[in-house]
Amino acid sequence: MQEKILVVDDDAMNLVRTKKILDKMYNIFLAESGSEALDILEEQDIDLVLLDIEMPGMNGIETFRRMQRFPVKVPVIFLTASGDEEDVMNAIKLGAANYLKKPFFPQELLKRVAKELGRQ
Repeated sequence: MQEKILVVDDDAMNLVRTKKILDKMYNIFLAESGSEALDILEEQDIDLVLLDIEMPGMNGIETFRRMQRFPVKVPVIFLTASGDEEDVMNAIKLGAANYLKKPFFPQELLKRVAKELGRQ
């Protein structure tokens, strides 16, 4: 059975691109906001979350904080375009599994996802 990955990004093109990269190997769920992501996490048994940091409304850090209240802990790889090391360090301190700077190479995304899901 394919692992389920939730991709959260307010940019539709980033969602489409990421889905295309991962679609052959994983079952992909898409969310355009933190609140939509939390709804999906309540309904689905997600194995990994790819979470954009910079989003309007509820940003990725706040979404991650709310995820930590859930009974089941899901590993998170933060996606960041800002390159702001403070954002990345805050995410890691909060317990993020990893991060990836956008734009990313497809092979790098696949490698990080495989590592977090124990496929390496």
